[in-house]
Amino acid sequence: MATTTNTGGPTNTTEGAPAYAPEHKPRMQWAKHAPEVYKAMVRLDAAAGQGLDSRLRELVKIRASQLNHCAFCLDMHTKDALAAGESVERIVQLAAWEESRHFYSEKELAAIELTEAVTVLTDGFVPDEVYERAAAHFDEAELAQLIASITVINAWNRFGVTTRAVPGHYTPGQYK
Repeated sequence: MATTTNTGGPTNTTEGAPAYAPEHKPRMQWAKHAPEVYKAMVRLDAAAGQGLDSRLRELVKIRASQLNHCAFCLDMHTKDALAAGESVERIVQLAAWEESRHFYSEKELAAIELTEAVTVLTDGFVPDEVYERAAAHFDEAELAQLIASITVINAWNRFGVTTRAVPGHYTPGQYK
């Protein structure tokens, strides 16, 4: 029986099975070199999430991380969403939410749509109709927290993508 290992990822143990690609190395451990920034981000993340449903917040984090191609954050937030009681089905469908609207509430759809608009600012702005849909489902305090949460996950994504943080090693609640 042949064994192919990549540190942290799946292991093939069946003869003739294709080997997985090797795990990449991170460019740097940025939190180690900028600990005060890291601590400030953790505090900001906690503050941004106050008053928001944890499952909704994880959906927002997953969707932003999909758009930003942050594999580390996808690994973390899908695991956290599952630990918070989210279903595999809704997590999987999130990448195609526009065709899978029936998996989400109108409030969740408004949050997901706002997440996309805030995350992909290359279109130039957050459209009024997107903002208004979100404002119809969240009171002003909740909306402010939602916008903060979207902004914070986008910052985390930029740290993760830039430093090539390695997915696959996170366990739910590890950084709390």
